Amino acid sequence: MGIVVVEICDGSLITQIDVEGMLEDEFPEVAVLTSDCLSFCGMCAKLPYAIVNGKRIFAKTTEECLDKIKKQIQAELDFYA
Repeated sequence: MGIVVVEICDGSLITQIDVEGMLEDEFPEVAVLTSDCLSFCGMCAKLPYAIVNGKRIFAKTTEECLDKIKKQIQAELDFYA
């Protein structure tokens, strides 16, 4: 398990891409966990989002969301460095 945990909901629009593969390949310190529900009712159907170490990250597009997730991961890694 990594020092940065990215949680994604099965129903989130972010699952249109291989988030787990992309992030874990780029950041070995990251663990991506997929859940049936993250209890943010309705958000998963409206916007791509994920939770990075407890912080909600969302955007209008999947690509923008992935970029924001990567920036948050880097901020978390910088904090632990």
